[in-house]
Amino acid sequence: MKKRIGSYPRVRIEGGGRGVVSQAGAVLLVETVRKAELDQAISTALAPWRRPRAVHDPGKILLDVALAVALGGDCLADVGTLRAEPGVFGPVASDPTVSRLVDALAAAGPKALSAIRAARAEARERVWKLAGTAAPDAAGQVIVDLDGVLVLAHSEKQDATATWKKTFGHHPLMGFVDHGSGGSGEPVAGLLRPGNAGSNTAADHVTTAQLALAQLPKKYRRGRQTLIRTDSAGGTHEFVAWLAQRGRWLSYSVGMTVTDAIHQAVLKVPAPAWTAAIEPGGDIRDGAWVAEINGDCLKGWPKGMRLIVRKERPHPGAQLRITDADGLRLTCFATNTADVPIAALELRHRQRARAEDRIRAARATGLRNLPLHDTAQNQIWLEIVQLALDLLAWMPMLALTGEIRRWEPRRLRFRLLSAAAQIVTTARRRHLRFARHWPWTDVITDALARLEALPNPG
Repeated sequence: MKKRIGSYPRVRIEGGGRGVVSQAGAVLLVETVRKAELDQAISTALAPWRRPRAVHDPGKILLDVALAVALGGDCLADVGTLRAEPGVFGPVASDPTVSRLVDALAAAGPKALSAIRAARAEARERVWKLAGTAAPDAAGQVIVDLDGVLVLAHSEKQDATATWKKTFGHHPLMGFVDHGSGGSGEPVAGLLRPGNAGSNTAADHVTTAQLALAQLPKKYRRGRQTLIRTDSAGGTHEFVAWLAQRGRWLSYSVGMTVTDAIHQAVLKVPAPAWTAAIEPGGDIRDGAWVAEINGDCLKGWPKGMRLIVRKERPHPGAQLRITDADGLRLTCFATNTADVPIAALELRHRQRARAEDRIRAARATGLRNLPLHDTAQNQIWLEIVQLALDLLAWMPMLALTGEIRRWEPRRLRFRLLSAAAQIVTTARRRHLRFARHWPWTDVITDALARLEALPNPG
């Protein structure tokens, strides 16, 4: 009779190993920082907060925390994973030094936030230029999605209140640049708000849109080549009027609440006026139709606004609302884009659902909760989260191709960033040797080769 030894091989454990680097795949993010000149931009921006005779640069400290968050960390102390690998990440500040910097930046308020955001915008413009045809503005238009995120709090924190979903926490409003179907997306705005902040507060949408526009290259900060896209929370008179204001002339595609007036107008649309909705490939979307409505529904709204409604068979088990008609679900959105078929406009607005993917990625990258107590501190944390998400978006844009470029942070960490390697020093140069048997070693080495081929800073 054979003795059973279990399903997995038995190994002996020793603690004296040398020359092995964990999280070695993070060198992809480190090289992205260097090529984007983000380290230089952050260091210059945070120079006023460097104390005399300080050993650690504030910009490097903040970037180290952002790298730790990009690798899956969810608190300031997780920067210790980088401190353990100085061969890859260099000298990393102690936990007390990190905490002091965050406190100092929080105390500085808007001044510190403006400095961090200006550095991010500077690096973003360089990354988009380096990316070429892979950049989100390659088609001549930039799409910015605005959406709210509920962040739960499990302890008493400043401005943590009951939310509209009867939970407890905060309700930040975020902005993301859509990379399209071939990529992911990157954050361009993060406005921290109390949990009871309204979903359709026009002033907050204006502020978030301003933050988002400031992150874009200058030529996209006004004009029809920039599209602001929101759900029905952005469908307010004040916000739409701000988007369409003379001198700004932004394109917009905002969801609208189906009011009784819109409902009555839909009932009067003749059958021949309905057009079949389409799928991304151009195929007909089964059971869905779109139409444009006019008349009294547009009174009081900016000139040039178009109101487009979709009716669709609800999914099995879905509950109809009082505003639905003839057993079909009604949704509506407004846009100022002219000379484009309404089916294409409806498809473009429906693709706003990709913002939910960006929110899922943000939750997996430090936004599952806010780890600090004060609102000012957590606003700095929100900027750190955006820095981490920037790196997780820029690295695939610059270094990955095909389906791999669409990988979300969890998969990037599991397959690429968490890969271990052997560090070897020869001829005064450090080399990382990734395991030959690791299935994604070629992906890592090819990505590093693409990054190294990009122009060096300076």
